[in-house]
Amino acid sequence: MSTVSHSPSSPLPSEHIVTDDLDLLLDALPPHISGPLREETRRADLLEVVMDLGRLPEARYPGREIVLSHEEVTEADLQWVIARIGDFGDDNRAGIERTLHRISCIRNRRGKVIGLTCRVGRAVYGTIRVIEDLVLSGKNILLLGRPGVGKTTMLREVARVLADDANKRVIIVDTSNEIGGDGDVPHPAIGGSRRMQVATPSAQHAVMIEAVENHMPEVIVIDEIGTELEAQAARTIAERGVQLVGTAHGTSLENLMLNPTLADLIGGIQSVTLGDEEARRRGTQKSILERKAPPTFDIVVEIESWRRVSVHKNVAETVDAILRGYRAKPETRQLGPGGRIEIVDDAEREGGEFGMGVAAGSPPTSRGGRPPTWEIGRRRNGGHVQEFRELREPRSLESDLADPSDFEEEPSAFAPAPRAASRITRLFPFGIPRARLEQAARSVGAMVELVEDPADADAVITLRNYYRNKPPALREAEDRNLPLYVVKSSGLYQLEQALLQLRGDRANSRGPKRDAMVDVFRETEEAIAKVLEEGRPVELPPANSYIRRVQHQLATRYNLESRSSGKEPMRRVKILPLGSGTPFER
Repeated sequence: MSTVSHSPSSPLPSEHIVTDDLDLLLDALPPHISGPLREETRRADLLEVVMDLGRLPEARYPGREIVLSHEEVTEADLQWVIARIGDFGDDNRAGIERTLHRISCIRNRRGKVIGLTCRVGRAVYGTIRVIEDLVLSGKNILLLGRPGVGKTTMLREVARVLADDANKRVIIVDTSNEIGGDGDVPHPAIGGSRRMQVATPSAQHAVMIEAVENHMPEVIVIDEIGTELEAQAARTIAERGVQLVGTAHGTSLENLMLNPTLADLIGGIQSVTLGDEEARRRGTQKSILERKAPPTFDIVVEIESWRRVSVHKNVAETVDAILRGYRAKPETRQLGPGGRIEIVDDAEREGGEFGMGVAAGSPPTSRGGRPPTWEIGRRRNGGHVQEFRELREPRSLESDLADPSDFEEEPSAFAPAPRAASRITRLFPFGIPRARLEQAARSVGAMVELVEDPADADAVITLRNYYRNKPPALREAEDRNLPLYVVKSSGLYQLEQALLQLRGDRANSRGPKRDAMVDVFRETEEAIAKVLEEGRPVELPPANSYIRRVQHQLATRYNLESRSSGKEPMRRVKILPLGSGTPFER
């Protein structure tokens, strides 16, 4: 693992627990349960105490559990705790006043409490050191991570840093009093931030809007964005120019893209049908997936621990790249010795549904150790259709840091490493007319030699229906770990695309080729921002009908008007301030 360290300009304090108020939580537990926990050796790292009716009480620590008493939990034990804590809300959560502890209940069908989970809340300074530069940048940040990883603790520290260190007006929308603690007076861990409590979880979205309209915040902090209404409220807040920092249910950006309820936080995803000309120009099928709108959050942080995170610095480009078949590699940071922030070359990062994260420089392999199969015009994991690009040479970490928006090839649609231009590739065609394959090779200038036996080949090309039946010759090729290209038909265009991919050179271009739509989205969003800021029309460059339609849709999303003018091929879109034009024309 190679790292690049960045030393801060001032000494960095190590993270330390400010207070955990553990004695107040233990006082709320029955004596025979709290007694074993008062020992110093059992106080550290305590996560929660679980009390279920008719079962033995347990204390949970990272990676282990211990039984606190050999007496089963009774109804009297549960009532002992309930009498010493606050009232349960609609989300079945309660707390202890001016502490960060959270007590959650389990009810039976009649509404009677039959179980309690008493979770220890701790205020910790220094947990956001690894992302403090992002927090102070003024951009909207979404924190993701598995339950218990520390999202709420980091969010609480974000609120304190922005209020005390950056001197900003911060409002916390605290649905379950988990950020600011129970009671009317918030816990000191949130610093100078103000806290708005939420009467019922279903009203969180309304309180989010109320905070912006009534209290003039510069920053809104929200924990657990989980419904479509809350996602819409978050977009409204972001569009009003207020910095938004929040958490959401999900462990990664790819996971969020698959969640239809929360996908709007990263722009939303829609299916678009292309015309024949546009589909051929882009080298895709006619039905593709595209980002619907600008993302609510500019940055997504995937939390692995307080000391290690993965950062997607440009969510719009990352989502577009994933949908178009690129591998969008996040920036992995960790806190090193002495508080140094290290940028880690995490080559072994595993991907999600979209196939991200293959080790750099390792030979492509499929599950079970077999060589991968590249099928022209298709992706094995669904979603967006592969486009054919040349794989670039492996880059140094420094170059990755210098240009984080440059995306690598999607590993679910691998191409083999490019050969030297002077070397002839020995190709074994199975079920494909040799004459047509030779014609395609001449057409694209591919230096290939057709062989009669897989044992003599460097690669194999066949039709999809043959590959599905797996005749002996193809099984032999897989056993020899030969790259196997699958085409839909033996048409000249399909064969040319396969040979271009084999050669690692599409349309005589060098290096990875960016999808033009990535630039279209960016250019249009920049024009929209200029119209909103300056209040005057902005004209976009000439574009075809499909791109103009996308530009009109983006303008409509921001409640702006747009219209097209000029004649093909110089017809272009002009984005107008609200109320200064007519409904758009394509």
